[in-house]
Amino acid sequence: MLPPKVKEQAVDYGEKKIRTEAMDNDKIDQIIDKHGCEASSLIQVLLEIQSENHWLPKEVLEKVSKRLQVPLTRIQHIATFYKAFSLVPKGRHEIHICMGTACHVRGAPRVLDTVQNMIGIKPGETDLDLKFSLETVNCLGCCALGPVMEVDGKHHGRMAPAMTADVLRNCD
Repeated sequence: MLPPKVKEQAVDYGEKKIRTEAMDNDKIDQIIDKHGCEASSLIQVLLEIQSENHWLPKEVLEKVSKRLQVPLTRIQHIATFYKAFSLVPKGRHEIHICMGTACHVRGAPRVLDTVQNMIGIKPGETDLDLKFSLETVNCLGCCALGPVMEVDGKHHGRMAPAMTADVLRNCD
């Protein structure tokens, strides 16, 4: 049973249908109010909503558009331009595997293969339980620690395939 004011919605995600909880309207209003309903705070508002909700549903973008008096097309342009934003559901735990040159030559492809086998998704995908999203990146900025895996913003360096299970086990 969902708490009051939280609605469940179905999202068609390719061949998969995922049940997601719609973000609480009061929480969206709090984020917007915190920034004084200023159009100049649009990116910060979207970042905070993304952080809370793990994605930006169309209904949320429409609400932000009305409250900030910014055209929906402008908001959609910004939300699709920046990689920090997602218009599809993301997992509670975001995994990034560095595939840059330093990490690649030190075994990042094996780490990626192990992670894919453990969580059952490929880069660019989210599992049906919305627990994990997996992405590959070109560089995480800590080449000397390669191969590097980032989980929920925390860097794990000198990764080996055998170490991935321990890192992922720590995700609720």
